Formats: sequence, C-alpha cells, structure tokens
Amino acid sequence: MDEDPRATGAQVSEGGGTRSPDEIRADIEQTREEVGDTVEALAAKTDVKAQARQRVEEVKSNLHAKTDQVKAKVTDATPASAQAGGQTLVAKVRENPTPFVLGGAMLLAFVIGRRTAGP
Repeated sequence: MDEDPRATGAQVSEGGGTRSPDEIRADIEQTREEVGDTVEALAAKTDVKAQARQRVEEVKSNLHAKTDQVKAKVTDATPASAQAGGQTLVAKVRENPTPFVLGGAMLLAFVIGRRTAGP
C-alpha cells in the first residue's frame, strides 16, 4: 500500500510531487519576508509626517537647484565690468559701512516723510 505523505513528514505539492519539511520551512520564511516587506510599505504610505518631510526636502532641493541656475545665468549675463564694480562697492561697504548706513537712513526718512506729508 501507498504510504500517506503526511505520516512521513512530507507534503504533496500542487504538481503532485512531495516536498520535504526543509522546503516547506523555506517557503514559510520567504512568505514571512514578503509579508514583512508589504507591512513596511503600508506603514510608509500611512506615515504622513515622513511623507511631508520627504516632500519638503524635495522642494528644498529643487529650490537650491533653481537658485544655482539663476545665479549662473545672472553671472553669465552680467558684463565683467559690472561684476568688478559690484565687487569693489561691496568691498568698500565692508571696509567702512557708516556712510552707507547713514545714506540709507536718510533715504528711508525721506520716503517716510513723503508718505506722511501726503499729496
């Protein structure tokens, strides 16, 4: 008589062959890993804070890239003489900022005076 595969510890597979307990354990382990991956993916989808942080980082990255592009375009479009003049002006302001601060304060006072005096 045929022996019952369940009595020997083997299992009949869908194809009609028998599988050893080690093969069954391997299948179970693989299924556990797949379920674990699925649970992690679902948890990531429901983590709103993490998604928001990721989106903020993407926007920051895009903004930095655009800023760099604009700076490069402006630098390319600005004549060398204007760049040199701007650098000279910045150097002078850093050396002695007082006259520029006073000039800015006077300009601000003039604008405020014009607004309060009315037409």
